[in-house]
Amino acid sequence: MDVKQVDTREYVSVLRGIAEEGKVVSMLIAGSSMAPFLCHNRDYIYFTKPERELRRGDMVFYQRDSGQYVMHRIYRVKHEGYYMVGDAQTQIEGPLRRDQIFAVITQVKRDGKMIRPGDFWWEFFEHIWIRIVPARRIVTALYGMLWGKNH
Repeated sequence: MDVKQVDTREYVSVLRGIAEEGKVVSMLIAGSSMAPFLCHNRDYIYFTKPERELRRGDMVFYQRDSGQYVMHRIYRVKHEGYYMVGDAQTQIEGPLRRDQIFAVITQVKRDGKMIRPGDFWWEFFEHIWIRIVPARRIVTALYGMLWGKNH
């Protein structure tokens, strides 16, 4: 089998262009910063250009000034910009400019099941998990001790 290697930045750049045309784009998740909600090489995100004002809890796709593409959740919106955090993180990034954010995630396919706004896990991570950033490490450690790695 002949395998072609594609630069991630080029690939996401093409997807960005499609999303900015107003179309919905899907992409396999790479990385672990959005765990436990999304898992590396298992889950898919569906995104398009934002059609409304962005707010706390929204999952968005943005480009850092370094050129790196990142999908995280909005932690805080302030006059100087947007502050971001991955669901597995406690370190807040920002402020980011609005022009760095090019897409909002509209749904995900998590372990083969579609999850959309209004579904329990979507709402939990958007409204509850985003509010306990400083306690995430403790909550995750307790979960691991109580239920182990198999759950």
